[in-house]
Amino acid sequence: MRLYIFSFCLLLSALCVRAQQPSRSDLEKRRANLLNEIASTQQQLEATKQDKKATMGELRALTAKLEARQKLISNINTELSGIDGSIQLSSQEINTLNSNLEKLKASYAQSIRYAYKHRTSQNMMAFLFSANDFNDAIRRMQYLRKYRDYRKEQAEKIRVTQAQLKQKIGVLNTQKTQKGKLLQAEEIQKNEIQAETQQTNQLVTELKGREKELVAQIQQNQKTARKLEAAIKDQIRREIELARKKAEEEARRRAAEEAALARKKAAEEEARRRAAAQQQAARNDGNTYQAGNQTVTLNTGRPSSSGNNASKPPATGNTKPATNASEATRSSYTPPPAASVEKPSYKLSLTPEVQALSNNFAANRGRLPWPVEKGFISGNYGRHPNKLFPSVIENNIGIDITTGEGAPVRTVFEGVVRTVANINGIMVMVSHGEYFTVYTNMASTSVREGDKVSSRQVIGRAGKNDDGENILNFQVWKVGSNNSPVTVNPSDWIAR
Repeated sequence: MRLYIFSFCLLLSALCVRAQQPSRSDLEKRRANLLNEIASTQQQLEATKQDKKATMGELRALTAKLEARQKLISNINTELSGIDGSIQLSSQEINTLNSNLEKLKASYAQSIRYAYKHRTSQNMMAFLFSANDFNDAIRRMQYLRKYRDYRKEQAEKIRVTQAQLKQKIGVLNTQKTQKGKLLQAEEIQKNEIQAETQQTNQLVTELKGREKELVAQIQQNQKTARKLEAAIKDQIRREIELARKKAEEEARRRAAEEAALARKKAAEEEARRRAAAQQQAARNDGNTYQAGNQTVTLNTGRPSSSGNNASKPPATGNTKPATNASEATRSSYTPPPAASVEKPSYKLSLTPEVQALSNNFAANRGRLPWPVEKGFISGNYGRHPNKLFPSVIENNIGIDITTGEGAPVRTVFEGVVRTVANINGIMVMVSHGEYFTVYTNMASTSVREGDKVSSRQVIGRAGKNDDGENILNFQVWKVGSNNSPVTVNPSDWIAR
């Protein structure tokens, strides 16, 4: 029993590990995407080579292509491991089928030999007529019928097993062919890496001879990037402040409505109290009552009327009736102290519709489309040393995507355009609730502030940098818990 439980646990763990691994179709799709990325990078590399002078763009393209080839080789190795496992499994299945086939053939041969020895009809008839009674003869007839069916079943099993064996052998041969092709592809990629590594080293040597010029250019680019970052932060802060003011106005409006409702309820309550008091006074003194400006006394036998200066019954105590309901309300209602309106977080300031949009954006992390149809990441997110000059630290608040000339720039999610500005190239910022996507270094745009955009909608065309590269800088911002805008890594949000 323990052995069965242990075997079941091993089988379950193996299935779980296999479920976590990518399928062969996923690996093939990833390999195709990497090959497309390498081809696109090669196109951009050819475009940069038109300049006789070596550029940083050429180095970035070569580096990106080398990284893509390394990923491709890793993907091929994963595919080879999967194929090796499939080949091993197919071989085991073929061995099992061969063993079963041999057993089936041996059993069938034995039944054939028995039938050959007792092949005459006289033996069959003698077997039937030698029965002790009629029921025994029926049982013997059923036995002979089952024996015949058994032989047919054995023959059918042999045919089915042979067909399965043939199919498995075909699958095994296909797997071996695929493995051979993948090994050839791996070898080609390794040779390409060696050639491109030599080309990269030559380019690095040439570029290092222009260190002063290139470092100055990098520093100028960083200065422009800081200016752009400050402008984006200011715009997001304005959006946060605008949302906060709207939320405060809404809170004040609700507080004013609640106060007015409270005053109305107090006035109604005071009116009911006065009416009840007058009814109680009439019941206590049944001889005198007030009708407008006339005071009628019943115990004198005749009414005595008076105008505004007529004598009135003496007041008891310090009771003085209120002149009207509003006066009673003012005298009895005490307004509540003004509540201090706290500054709400930006998330709480959003309307339900915008909050739903923000949640949908967050739910699509890792699945957002690329802002361009074709391209490769030539500049990673965050602070990192320059690949050519390690002493120079670069800070990229987004990712640089090298693409084709005039490539259409697309939104990665639905939202509202908040900013269209020209800061060393056109910049477009789209709001998605708590999140903002920013598209910079554009040559042109087709949207304006306030426009609603849908996912994959073309909003402009990619521009060129100082080296003539067609690059789009893509950024993703989020409003933090303390209402401060922060950047996140766009590579974690787009599909890879």
